[in-house]
Amino acid sequence: MPSIPREHRKGQFLVLPFARFPDTKRMQYNTKRHARTRVDPYQRPAKVFLLSPALLTGARAKQLLSPRAQFPAAQSFRSSQGVPIADAFSFLSCLYFRGKMAYAKHFATPPLGWTGTGIYVITPGFGLVPPEWILNPARMQQLQQTPVDPKNRAYRVPLEQHAEALAEQIGRLASDTHVVLLGSIATGKYVDLLWPIFQERLLYPCSFAGVGDMSRGALMLRAARSGEELDYDSVESMLFKMTGRRRR
Repeated sequence: MPSIPREHRKGQFLVLPFARFPDTKRMQYNTKRHARTRVDPYQRPAKVFLLSPALLTGARAKQLLSPRAQFPAAQSFRSSQGVPIADAFSFLSCLYFRGKMAYAKHFATPPLGWTGTGIYVITPGFGLVPPEWILNPARMQQLQQTPVDPKNRAYRVPLEQHAEALAEQIGRLASDTHVVLLGSIATGKYVDLLWPIFQERLLYPCSFAGVGDMSRGALMLRAARSGEELDYDSVESMLFKMTGRRRR
């Protein structure tokens, strides 16, 4: 996880300048050369991934939290060591999060000098955390009690702080690094906070438009197995194509 600057650790409300979205035509990314061909890891552009969280309610969440559950993730969750959030979320959302993790592991290429894998999970109340971040009952309770809503300060401030720190580190190491969001852009719960910080760097898989979570998961698993990276476009361009209007 990139270090958080001192001024971001004061717990104060972050006031981000409103960013006017630039013209869509200037935001097109020529990433098709990375699709449908096997990608040489030494020739990929620098790229980090942001993964949306798993659903923390429902039958599978109850199974993970059950004191009677004996499967490995539940046993680790109850232990003093806890369970890596990637393992817990892979159980909670099955194919979708498992696909996101497999895809990000295969195609993440953080710039030289980067600390970590270049993969971060969006976690309500905790901001951006690496896949190995430990989830335990106390942290799970905070996750479940924090609404994924940009208007909610407990969700918004940690995510903004970590995203700003990430952007600052990108600016120091490789300003042309792409930030790929593997999550929904149908609402503003991620985009409204991430876009003002990353702007043109924030990309989205073109093939995610119009398909459900399970289909996205299968798509990413196939891409990771084949080594064929998906096409990306800017978040602004994808939203314009999906809704027929530009975000303001």
